[in-house]
Amino acid sequence: MLKKINPALERYIIILYLAISGLIIGAVVGGIDAVFGIVLVKLNEIRELNFNMFIPFLAPVGLLIVYVYKKIGGKIYKGVNLVFEVDYGQEEIIPKRFIPLLITGTWLTHLFGGSAGREGVAVQIGAAFSNWVGRKIPFPVMDRNKIFLVTGIAAGFAGLFGTPIAAIFFAMEVLIAGTLRYQALLPAVIAAFTASSVSQRLGLNMFTYNLSSVVDFNLENMIKISLLGVIFGLVGWIFAYSLKNIKKALVKIFPNPYIRILIMGIILSILLFALHRGRYSGLSSSLMINSFSGGEIYYYDWILKLLLTATTLSIGFQGGEVAPMFIVGATLGVVIAKYFNLPVEFVAAMGYVGVFGSGTNTFLAPIFVGGEIFGFEYIPYFFIVCSFAYIFNMNKSIYSLQRRSYDIYQFERK
Repeated sequence: MLKKINPALERYIIILYLAISGLIIGAVVGGIDAVFGIVLVKLNEIRELNFNMFIPFLAPVGLLIVYVYKKIGGKIYKGVNLVFEVDYGQEEIIPKRFIPLLITGTWLTHLFGGSAGREGVAVQIGAAFSNWVGRKIPFPVMDRNKIFLVTGIAAGFAGLFGTPIAAIFFAMEVLIAGTLRYQALLPAVIAAFTASSVSQRLGLNMFTYNLSSVVDFNLENMIKISLLGVIFGLVGWIFAYSLKNIKKALVKIFPNPYIRILIMGIILSILLFALHRGRYSGLSSSLMINSFSGGEIYYYDWILKLLLTATTLSIGFQGGEVAPMFIVGATLGVVIAKYFNLPVEFVAAMGYVGVFGSGTNTFLAPIFVGGEIFGFEYIPYFFIVCSFAYIFNMNKSIYSLQRRSYDIYQFERK
């Protein structure tokens, strides 16, 4: 601890300390993200080439994942909820074994055909490492755990998606909706840009699309985009609702986690095989590519990806929800674009950010995700669609422990 020194000097020492911590966290998490992401993409490619070989073993692999988590995982079985509990002071430590177990479980889920994303793992990796750094170094400022959690989340998100600005806002606003953790701004900025740079230099490819649609910024189009925001907001709510209630229903039907993942894993294998032989397995990269390249998108792609992802994650497989929400939003955008007489890729981009913002109950992060991926000249459009998506998501989130600093539907009664 810093004692008996000039307060101004102490402030500068703390700033330097935070900056160095952010740099270290960003570099390490960016490197882990790169390895995790590159291997994950390769495993998805292997599964696509040998789908019939892997999909029958989804249920047995699920049993293995549950067994390992129960045997040595401890509190890790809480997943991203553990991150929220540390932030709220209900827990102090995110175990280091969080990182290899999360990575391995997600790799296995994707290799054997589970429908899942990847960002949840990256965020938890960042939070776990940052939490460890924060506990190892004396820190003379209040809210040490909160500062380092935000820093780690920013690094994890930026390292995987290559969107450092969005990652910073996501980390600052996701833990308590309606607030921004400005006390973590400095290390979060440094960690996010460092992680993004490191992961890209190590060869992790990021999704970007040069959106070139010309959409006049007039009243008619603003009304259309507002209506799109309402639709995408409701779909984000459906995603969060499905994730919560499918899990609740399955736990009630199959209280034993081994029976649950065995039976539902078999059913999931059959469904994933029958529904276009793995179209909705793993990252479902073809759906994203088709959404922005004029490829074939079925009118039901978005709802099947939503339900299959919610089921996969609800029964004990590992992965994330954000990447599937990107796909759900983009594919839905393709389907409904014709009804709004707007360019298909433009509406797909609106869906990409709108469903993400609604499902995570964040506002600024999805706006900047859109800017960093599709072009900052479209920020006014993303602002409108994300505003209405945020308002019409019923104040729900895929993160069950997320707290809200307010309720937009709560009015004063006299």
